[in-house]
Amino acid sequence: MKSKSALRFLPLAVIAIALAAFFAADLDRYFSIETLRDNRAALLAAVEAAPVRALALFMLAYAAAVAISFPGASILTVFGGFLFGLWPGVPAIVVAATLGAAAVFAASKTALGDFLRRRASGFVSQMEQGFRRNELSYMFLLRLAPVFPFWAVNIAAGLLGVSLRSFFIGTLFGIVPGTFVYASIGNAAGAAFDAGEDVTLTGILLKPETLLPLAGLAALAALPIFIRKLNKS
Repeated sequence: MKSKSALRFLPLAVIAIALAAFFAADLDRYFSIETLRDNRAALLAAVEAAPVRALALFMLAYAAAVAISFPGASILTVFGGFLFGLWPGVPAIVVAATLGAAAVFAASKTALGDFLRRRASGFVSQMEQGFRRNELSYMFLLRLAPVFPFWAVNIAAGLLGVSLRSFFIGTLFGIVPGTFVYASIGNAAGAAFDAGEDVTLTGILLKPETLLPLAGLAALAALPIFIRKLNKS
């Protein structure tokens, strides 16, 4: 019985070990605009030589980063926009992110079960009421306006017994606007690199082609506040 109980924690243990190994190997240093700038020629050449394989490998790497709950996955979205453009970059990123998130969701749901669900606190308890009311619409809202970290929502949804259908649909469609914004930043970086500009993340954010999507994302982030005020009135 004890061995079976311990096996329930194996998926999360694998995720934790993979994340620790990632940082121990100092791989996080490669996730920056500077890395993209310094290696852009080689990366673009690899994409041009085998576009389908490059896209598949990128999706695999993205899904793996999300699956180990790597906190810097947003910079990968920027990379995707730079390498593949808004099409097919955005759809590929959305699918990869959803699959990676589903892996964490499934792991937390099977590995923790009732034991941690009874002891859930912090961000998990903050989301509980919303999921109880309408799990699909709340999941969509959490993805649309990222009030909580992406990885935290993945784990909390599993702990709170959200159905795979609601989790998958809410994630798949809810992350599209945010993905578009970050991919647009990568797309703008490509134009800036080609123009020989000194590219920084702040500089890219101030470009006209990214300001409008960012304004839209800010409006989405304010949406929950607006909805709460309407409900109270």
